[in-house]
Amino acid sequence: MFGPRVIQVEPLVSARGVRGPFDYARPEGCDIGAVVDVPFGRQRLRGVVTGLAEDSAHRLKAPTAVSDVSLPPQLVRLALWMADDIVSTRARCLELLLPPEGVGERTRFWAEPVHPSAAGPQGTGGGSTPGDVPSSGEGSATDGPPAPPTDPWAGVRLNANQRALLDRLPGWTGDDLPALRRLEARGLVTIEARAHGRRPDHASIGALHGDGRTAPLLNPDQALAVERIAGVLADPDLPVRERRLLLHGVTGSGKTEVYLQAAERVVAAGRTVLVLVPEIALTPQTVQRFRRRLGETVAVLHSGLSKGERRDEWWRLRSGEARVCVGPMSTVFAPVSDLGLVIVDEEHDPAYKHDGDPRYDARRVAAWRAGDSGAVLLAGSATPRPESWASLRRIGLPRRADGGEMPHVRLIDVRATRGALHPDVHRAIADARKAIVLLNRRGWATWMECADCGHTWECPNCDVSLVLHGGRSERTGRTSGVLRCHHCGHQERPPERCVSCSSVSVGQHGLGTEQLAEDLPGHVYRLDADVRDRSSVLEAFGAADHGILVGTQMIAKGHDFPGVELGVVVDADATLRFPDFRSQERTFQLVAQLAGRAGRGGGSDAPARVLVQTRSPDDPSLRFAARHDAHGFVVEEIERRRLHGYPPFSTIVRVVCEHEDERRVQAAADDLVLRMPADTMGPVPLFRRQARFRRQLLVKAVSRAATVAAVRDAVAAVVDDNAHRGVVLAIEVDPR
Repeated sequence: MFGPRVIQVEPLVSARGVRGPFDYARPEGCDIGAVVDVPFGRQRLRGVVTGLAEDSAHRLKAPTAVSDVSLPPQLVRLALWMADDIVSTRARCLELLLPPEGVGERTRFWAEPVHPSAAGPQGTGGGSTPGDVPSSGEGSATDGPPAPPTDPWAGVRLNANQRALLDRLPGWTGDDLPALRRLEARGLVTIEARAHGRRPDHASIGALHGDGRTAPLLNPDQALAVERIAGVLADPDLPVRERRLLLHGVTGSGKTEVYLQAAERVVAAGRTVLVLVPEIALTPQTVQRFRRRLGETVAVLHSGLSKGERRDEWWRLRSGEARVCVGPMSTVFAPVSDLGLVIVDEEHDPAYKHDGDPRYDARRVAAWRAGDSGAVLLAGSATPRPESWASLRRIGLPRRADGGEMPHVRLIDVRATRGALHPDVHRAIADARKAIVLLNRRGWATWMECADCGHTWECPNCDVSLVLHGGRSERTGRTSGVLRCHHCGHQERPPERCVSCSSVSVGQHGLGTEQLAEDLPGHVYRLDADVRDRSSVLEAFGAADHGILVGTQMIAKGHDFPGVELGVVVDADATLRFPDFRSQERTFQLVAQLAGRAGRGGGSDAPARVLVQTRSPDDPSLRFAARHDAHGFVVEEIERRRLHGYPPFSTIVRVVCEHEDERRVQAAADDLVLRMPADTMGPVPLFRRQARFRRQLLVKAVSRAATVAAVRDAVAAVVDDNAHRGVVLAIEVDPR
């Protein structure tokens, strides 16, 4: 074999202490991106080839197996970059890119008819041989009209059921396989196993204007946006910065149609497209629209699919059969080649930040993939992040696509209100034909407390209150359901007496979406993280003529329902009270996005309006949201962050140490802070979670590269110290 003789393999293990790559002898044809099984000590591990070398200083073993799965070299480069950029491990990043293990190709039987004439002179009766067919061109011996078609089964003994089976072929077999096998034995049918891909089935959700298959007439703002994007797509010599665009349009301005027309141009040019949405619940709506326009070249990837569906969609993209991939943040890792466009819809949404290690930001990964491929990055939002506003070229859509007015937003001061809803809000909900009501707390009640001694029920594993789910029994009037921890999943029965003083005066406090949905009049649909089949809820509400959709922040994310007359934010102060420099931004986005769900797509003669309950009616973020003034808010927010040195004018890195032993976690945190940059804050205690004590350190610095490198070195040193073995370190760059 010519060329490099050594492959460099990254074993897919989660431990930070295992740092590859490791050298192995190169099998014939094994290249970068290949997935291999390798001997590793006494184990056999799965790994990915990340590099090639001419020689090695070690005596090398060869892989025990080479899989048919391989990653494009670009994705291998992506994983290596990610590991450095977010202080994770290469193995954890590489695992994100692979299809699911343990599931293979699905096959089904395909049946085709064998007409007797196909057998020639030895056929089974009555058919013409090739020499009997007259020429259809000039000089034909037949002058008159053509003869009627010959029955291909003439002379063959068939009953009615057998003839019906043959007439439906070719096709996949089903319950009729035994009957087809009998016809196969007579030489009338051939049956063979063929690959049969598992395709996700997505319900139709939301409004589709027109038939969805042909591009509608664009308004002038949309037409200008499409032409500006087309100009960038057509100029491969533009620098990377000039190829990163922000489509800033008010809610309902027709951003999706701009995405579609840009994607059509890219696919027509033979390149591929990635389309990211912030939630799995939004995927069916987006997939439906792209498939109606672009056909079966559209694939979908997300964790809600079965392993078989994910495997088959991954291979459709890897082989080039599918050219467009739609889905939530993991879509950014789709194995497409020749990438031409990356779309990030609702780019402001914090759901694009991955919770577990590796804690990547899909928006940053999307920008890397676009830059590495010479593709265009197109991020869209009605409420863009200050980071995007400051770094991306902006294209505006200042009006709604249907020419409708933005809903009127009223801030309602509830400081003197008793109960969950202001009387005006309650009346408005009762009168509205369709309404969306946002309360960003799930469950029935947020905590339980003894009125006599003040005892509250907390999770035994986490230092947090247990949330009541299930409410109160209508038959007995007693508390029913379950107390649940939203961090570790611990559950217990609600108490009838206080465990501290035996009092029966145990009360429920705080309002969650379950209780609110129970108290509202009319037909209520609830959508929060406790609802499993979210797509069915959205489909039902979208199809309903009347109803109320109650839920957490996920109901404010990009849904397009016609006929919604009213939007309500029950507690707009919840995000304002949160101790985070992004609290103003998140409050503005939540209110503005919820307001954008009202008055879309017609379907109602009543003017749309939005009611926002707040104890801070003079807060600037709420005032800007009430005026639909994203430009004014972002400009003011950027200036505030400049004064205080917050992103985008700095980088923040958070490191959390975790262990069951509090002394060990404190010792690791103390050691870590000595190795971190001088401006590190902490360590400070965090609440115990999943029976593990935690300590947090924060670094805020101007230089991202230097800060991340310093944190990476400090973390590696602590991981290598046997005194801190077992302490888990979780690193998050630019925490959400």
